[in-house]
Amino acid sequence: MTHPPATPSAPSPIDRLALAVATEPERAVNPFMSAPSGAREEAMRFLLQTGAEAGVRMIATQPSGDGERLLGQAWPFPSPFRVTVRTVALSEGLDRVEARARRSLERLGLPRGEALLVDNAADLAGAEGRALWDRLQALKARGLFRSIGFCATIEDGPALLARRLEADVVQIACNLLDQRAAAEGVLDEIKSVGAEVHLSSVFAGGLLFAGGDDLPPHLADHAQALSRTRRRLAERRCDPMQAALAYVFSLETVDRVVASVASAAEMRAILAAAHAPCPDLNWSELALEAPAAFTADARIRISSAA
Repeated sequence: MTHPPATPSAPSPIDRLALAVATEPERAVNPFMSAPSGAREEAMRFLLQTGAEAGVRMIATQPSGDGERLLGQAWPFPSPFRVTVRTVALSEGLDRVEARARRSLERLGLPRGEALLVDNAADLAGAEGRALWDRLQALKARGLFRSIGFCATIEDGPALLARRLEADVVQIACNLLDQRAAAEGVLDEIKSVGAEVHLSSVFAGGLLFAGGDDLPPHLADHAQALSRTRRRLAERRCDPMQAALAYVFSLETVDRVVASVASAAEMRAILAAAHAPCPDLNWSELALEAPAAFTADARIRISSAA
């Protein structure tokens, strides 16, 4: 008796989720800020274990702060995670960039990383850009990183840069409020040159969750538009986190969605929102009409991967 072939199950959104653990004061409540050392390590261990048990397999790191050391002391054993590392600024010098990338692996307690990303695409466009890229290629050739790439905003011309450098990975900001990278075909262009697409700033730097009184002065003009977006979501019974994740996971060209998380409780909230069914929404009507205005500080939000 023959049986029909099994229908493959749809991939879980968690398969595409990467975590950027926030250990700096980027949250109103952050267990890594005020707790004693032992408690901080335990909080990190609990967060990572929560993610691992849910199927998360990638962690995105940055060299600032104490995050790399905390991660290195808290990995579950055996660790299921692959790790992306970011460079320090080119202004610190080529030797410093290379040494700090190596140091990141040491602090993380890892023999190799999944990807090494230039923190600012503008560093690659300057006079020392080619020399910087050569350093990254050398680290990849030595087996310290499986792939290399860069972090960018839409203004950096990331697809052209990825094509010129033959980059393996491009991390770029895109979210429900600023959909330009998707709407203007930038994500498709990046993918077409053979690079993986990693999305950052998926929660719009926290703007989706901020009330009018919480907005910084230079964003006050957007209070009404943000309120309108939240009202539309409420009418469809879809909370902002659920909508933010549903939007980025709907983008087929995206390989990884980098979500910032500061605690196991936030981790559980992200997991629940990622799995929750979201009603059909008109994504374009939820975006800000002039997103460039609120993304003037996008580089900061890329750094926090929020």
